[in-house]
Amino acid sequence: MTRPVVAITADTALLTYTIWKDVPIAALPLAYIEKVVAAGGVPLLTLPEPGAVAEVVERADALLLTGGQDIEPLRYGAEPHPRTLPPFPARDEAELAALAVAERRGIPVLGICRGLQLISTVRGGTLHQHLPEHSPAVPGRYDARRIRIAPDSRLGAAVGPSATVHCHHHQGIDRLGAGLVATAWSADGVVEAAEDPTARFVVGVQAHAEMGEDTDPLFAAFVEAARAGARERAGV
Repeated sequence: MTRPVVAITADTALLTYTIWKDVPIAALPLAYIEKVVAAGGVPLLTLPEPGAVAEVVERADALLLTGGQDIEPLRYGAEPHPRTLPPFPARDEAELAALAVAERRGIPVLGICRGLQLISTVRGGTLHQHLPEHSPAVPGRYDARRIRIAPDSRLGAAVGPSATVHCHHHQGIDRLGAGLVATAWSADGVVEAAEDPTARFVVGVQAHAEMGEDTDPLFAAFVEAARAGARERAGV
């Protein structure tokens, strides 16, 4: 059969190149695309357009929720912290719509950084809006961190009981959303991953799993779950 199609949430940015300045573009770090391709999937970018993203995910075999801006705190019942970054409502709405379709269809979902936070908050979870000790030492550079992983989890089955991950975040899980269980932790106890054990594949990781090699098996497991689901829907 053809390779499974993985819908990947993209962002927007302003790009300056040749004679053009501040051109609005759809943007996504290539690392996400490269990991999906290396795992055997076909990447399909979804834009932060609430009215269109649902139709894209209806046709996809899996959904990858990527990192990015802080989620609007009012969405999980909190007032903005002074260090919380300005929200991007269109992206919040688009990714919530994408996630709703993915969960209704039962296709695999992998959330990275902001993606984990979105999976949790949509189920009633809350966030620590600022964790100074987890903020990047140098903005724009990832910090390597060793995390402990529950061996009986999907993440543990893929990558083992521990992994070196690459972090660039200042927020984290406070109260987990309904139906999710924590499956990885940093040395100071901050939740580094969570998943829904009743779903085919709903896994979120706080670190940037698109970076480094320790998390390659996670992408392989994600794409394999997408492939298996596509076979079932095709009756193969």
